[in-house]
Amino acid sequence: MPYVESTPREGRGRAVERLEAHLGDPTDPAVTFSYARCADLDRAERFPADICRQLDEWGLQRWYVPSRLGGALDDHTEAVELMRAVARRDLTVAVAHGKTYLGGVPAWITPPTPRIGRLARQVLDAAPVSLALTEPERGSDLLAGELRAEPVPQGHRLTGTKWLVNNATRGRVLTVLARSRPEGGPRGFDLFLVDKGELTADAYDPLPKVRTYGIRGADISGVRLTGAVVGPDARLGPAGTGVETLLKALQLTRTMCAALSLGAGEHALGLAVDFAAERSPQGRRLLGLPTARAVLADAYADHLLGEALALTATRAVHLFPDELSVLSAVVKYLLPTRTDATIGALGRFLGARSLLDGVFAEGRFQKLQRDHRIVGIFDGNTLVNLNGLINEFPTLVRRARREPDDAALAALFDVGRPVPAFDPARLTLVSRHGSSVLAALPGLVRRLTRLGGRDPELAAVVELARQLQARTDALLTAMAGHRPVRVTVPRSAFQLAERLALHVAAAAAVGVWLHSYHRYEHGPAGPLWRDGRWLGAVLRRVLAVERCPRTDEVLLDVLTGQHGQGWSLSLLPHRTARGGGS
Repeated sequence: MPYVESTPREGRGRAVERLEAHLGDPTDPAVTFSYARCADLDRAERFPADICRQLDEWGLQRWYVPSRLGGALDDHTEAVELMRAVARRDLTVAVAHGKTYLGGVPAWITPPTPRIGRLARQVLDAAPVSLALTEPERGSDLLAGELRAEPVPQGHRLTGTKWLVNNATRGRVLTVLARSRPEGGPRGFDLFLVDKGELTADAYDPLPKVRTYGIRGADISGVRLTGAVVGPDARLGPAGTGVETLLKALQLTRTMCAALSLGAGEHALGLAVDFAAERSPQGRRLLGLPTARAVLADAYADHLLGEALALTATRAVHLFPDELSVLSAVVKYLLPTRTDATIGALGRFLGARSLLDGVFAEGRFQKLQRDHRIVGIFDGNTLVNLNGLINEFPTLVRRARREPDDAALAALFDVGRPVPAFDPARLTLVSRHGSSVLAALPGLVRRLTRLGGRDPELAAVVELARQLQARTDALLTAMAGHRPVRVTVPRSAFQLAERLALHVAAAAAVGVWLHSYHRYEHGPAGPLWRDGRWLGAVLRRVLAVERCPRTDEVLLDVLTGQHGQGWSLSLLPHRTARGGGS
């Protein structure tokens, strides 16, 4: 029977389950948002217009707009959960529809104006919004952008080209980064809302769709503005604040990207379980072979580590927004990178069928493997996010020994508790306090040790947590020895940043289990939560130590049970519509 919690998460579960029920069983080819339909659209490289309309009809776009502006976005964890459900079915659709969230965020975090209120109403009416940042030959260097904004009596005239922009052609409104001072620089750019419906026909030209390796049906194109005049209310925020607003907005959009990787990871895990259940090489059931079970257990453990990090980061939007520069970079680096590795490992597990179209499961595995590659690139690629962490080394080291606020940490890590309203004014370009998640680790280990003194079943998990703390101390010492450089950042610094991201995720996992296990020891994920099973599994993966067969068995039993019974593959599962599960 469905597991219903007597906590505020009940409402979130109902929202995502209502979405699932509206979309229908994805294994039914007659359903609009079915696996078969998505495969056909991918082969034809066609935009999933009908599917996006179905999401509009349900009202997913309401979670792209803050509740203070008339939308339903009052808890970012809920928005991530909904987008994860879409990505679990198809990443192309998630990228195509979710781009409106990315396009609107810069407006939501600037002081409200009538124009921003109108944008909110447009999004609620299902008008696509796009974030137009990149330009030909400019790569990730946004300060090299040449699309310029010149003041005119009517407002500003925008001239230049934006390229490799998601929904550039289909989007009704573009949030455009423009050079507003000839010399450029951090204070030489502004963000403008450009509504195509208000432009003359000769003011813009759509650029052709670019054929892509993955997300083949998405509208990855561009726009050329030729003297497009926008009104004085089109600029977001005071003059010269475009880059600052954008960098703060990216902290939110990078956190939202967790939904894409978690959804793709679920899809890949489900396909691997189906494959293992169906195959019996040489008369032996594949799902019963120790090597096969180890591959699936490792993949599920990595998936749960990513989920614990994502839960922490999305709650931090509300509770620690001034530290989001660190957490969002960790999320945007670690989840896509580790999910790519998981998909690769599961692809090797499937063998040739992972590469073939139409042979196994409508060719879904090869599609999601192609599609997910893009997640690590947009909204700041892997190197950009690692470099951001490197820049914060001095503060992270200096503030790592402080004692964080226990009450604030309890609110952060107890994932069943409601969160306060998000205050965009608390966003900062860099964290002045370092990382409370990292600083919390010694206290979390002490608390876990006390708990282990009363429960012998936790002894192995306590030892793993102690090892994590020791390695984190050594990492902080190594980070303290890093010296900033002006030109070429050494590879050793990037390696430290990679380790840092993994340790922050592990610390988040310890915090989530310690503060939340009492809520979730029953239900479809109960065996994961009891005796710290999932926490032990993810710490073994982080520390790269010998596996525990008993824990592996628990993970495999839960994984196959959740998948077979129509639950999402999660620490906090909900009913899905797959196989009529909802």
